[in-house]
Amino acid sequence: MMLEMVIALVIFLLTYFFIITEWINKMTIVLLGGFLVVIFQVMPQHIAFSYIDWNVIFLLIGMMIIMGVVKETGVFQYIAIKTAKIAKGSPIRIMLMMFCVTAAISAILDNVTTVIILIPVNILIASELGITPVPFIITQVLASNIGGTATLIGDPPNILIGSANGLSFIDFVYNLTPVIIIITIVSLLIIYLTYHKHMHVSNQRKARIMEYNDKLLITNKALLWKSVIVIFILMVGFIVQDIIHFSSSTIAMTSALVLLIMSNRKEVEQIITKSIDWVSLFFFMGLFMIVGGLNESGLIKIAAPFLVKLTNSNFKVASIAMVWVSGLMSSIMGSVPFVATMIPMIKSMAASFNTITMNPMWWALALGSCLGGNGTIIGAAANIVSIGIAKRNGIPISFWKYMRLSFVVTFVSLLISTLYIYLRYFLF
Repeated sequence: MMLEMVIALVIFLLTYFFIITEWINKMTIVLLGGFLVVIFQVMPQHIAFSYIDWNVIFLLIGMMIIMGVVKETGVFQYIAIKTAKIAKGSPIRIMLMMFCVTAAISAILDNVTTVIILIPVNILIASELGITPVPFIITQVLASNIGGTATLIGDPPNILIGSANGLSFIDFVYNLTPVIIIITIVSLLIIYLTYHKHMHVSNQRKARIMEYNDKLLITNKALLWKSVIVIFILMVGFIVQDIIHFSSSTIAMTSALVLLIMSNRKEVEQIITKSIDWVSLFFFMGLFMIVGGLNESGLIKIAAPFLVKLTNSNFKVASIAMVWVSGLMSSIMGSVPFVATMIPMIKSMAASFNTITMNPMWWALALGSCLGGNGTIIGAAANIVSIGIAKRNGIPISFWKYMRLSFVVTFVSLLISTLYIYLRYFLF
């Protein structure tokens, strides 16, 4: 047993080292680590495969397909340009409004899809205004992670937490959306104070934005209406999930397949090829197997009591500490790997606390990991993707340039989350 623990821990640490340094492609090293726990006999293959959470995998696939179809309508570009026109070409107003738009879209889309769609549009807007797009890109990243925290489907860590504990879409909205609204408002104030004195453009530049014919951006109105209907049904399904007793993956996949049939039956293969991020899905599978190796070796059962002892078996202290620990660790090692590791550990800790429900701890983990993902460039997938898009467009954003704003927003977000956890779950 001790040998298995050592092997599982070494594979885990080496994998995380390469995730952080990015010397090797993350998906490749994580999937390799998943199969190494089988090769080194930490657990047999069928046990390793049983740790893969198929609810998470199919929920992600379903949402990817839906957004792949919706993206073809041009509606997201329309929303972005329309927002810029409503702001009358004012850079600071555009930035603040786009922050709200991105946060709202990220609550129903995954963060990566949101930034892939909106970052290029923001670069175009900044170019037309004749100003640097860097502040637009950074604030878009922050908005995507903040907005994604509000719902079950907005951010991968929430999907992992919800699936592991049977928490519904409504559970996340009821417990997380209120504090995310507060954090969004405070973040808007921070962004305004940071940039409002540095963004001035001529009326001629503003006129260029106002001249855009945004209606031409909607390329397929019929498909857009079909998408709206299916997404409405999808959201209703999520809302009544506890009543109909279907998993989120079943609801998402059924909606996705119906929309796929309604869109263009002759281009199904093309839509699936372009929409589904297989790299991310394989990353999740490998991660599940590695964490399963830690669990099967007995390492998590040893580590959990140690963590309980650090907080003196005080559930309130442990929950509040979880906000900051998960925030810090997610910014360093990435939110998804950290949450995948913590889920079985928190479950093992449950028996040591004198509490009726562990839910406050789960909400603390969700807030800390999702919001902590804003801390650094490598904290979340949306960050990495956005910086990559910027680089390909000749707009380098350094680690420290990103952190000038992200550190402040992340620190304030975690502080507000701490107060929220304490006031809502422990004050009365």
